[in-house]
Amino acid sequence: MDVIVTGGNAVAAAKQATSVIPIVFAVAVDPVGSGFVASLARPGGNITGLSLQQPDLAGKRLVLLREVVPGLRRLAIIANVEYPAAALELGEVQAAARALDIDVVALEIRRADDIVPAFESLKGRAEALYVAADALVTANRTRINTLALGARLPTMSPYREYVETGSLMSYGPNITDLFHRAAEYVDKILRGAKPADLPVEQPTKFDLVINLTTAKVLGLAVPPMLLGRADEVIE
Repeated sequence: MDVIVTGGNAVAAAKQATSVIPIVFAVAVDPVGSGFVASLARPGGNITGLSLQQPDLAGKRLVLLREVVPGLRRLAIIANVEYPAAALELGEVQAAARALDIDVVALEIRRADDIVPAFESLKGRAEALYVAADALVTANRTRINTLALGARLPTMSPYREYVETGSLMSYGPNITDLFHRAAEYVDKILRGAKPADLPVEQPTKFDLVINLTTAKVLGLAVPPMLLGRADEVIE
């Protein structure tokens, strides 16, 4: 093959598989910290692409969540700690929560069977849920949203797909846009450019999506100004 396009949890596997074939990641949370590239400006190897900068969004997501849950003081965070990027995001959320005087309960999972016990361990210790995404969590997003609704927990998620399955709201990079931009990297590489010389770029399009049906089920009133800022409202 001439080039590999991948993202998320699979980037590390692709890197292990070859140091020669060009690799373009459409989504990666922390490409430098994960060891995929030497730096964002000069990747230096056979890999380049687009960084989600997801941990940097933790504070923004919490501020948005507090607009819907104004008295938020206790937050649960669910994350697959086996995935380095999710573990990194967990730390970023904890730091952002401390700055906002919010207490945090970490629900650390490693497999799908950990999800239900994690929720059972909460027992009223949280007023909202922050979801750190990875392949495991994404595959189980419907279960997580169902359990969160059952526990009366408003959820802040990273992507629209979570809101479609019952999450209260999401804020994060537009994944479709990132894959479109990944195609531009592929084009450059097929025309002779080297991944080592193609800087890693960051998202330029971010989406705020709100599920009004979920808000009504939870008895929450979404401020009109926040609805006005939303890129999409699901009813």
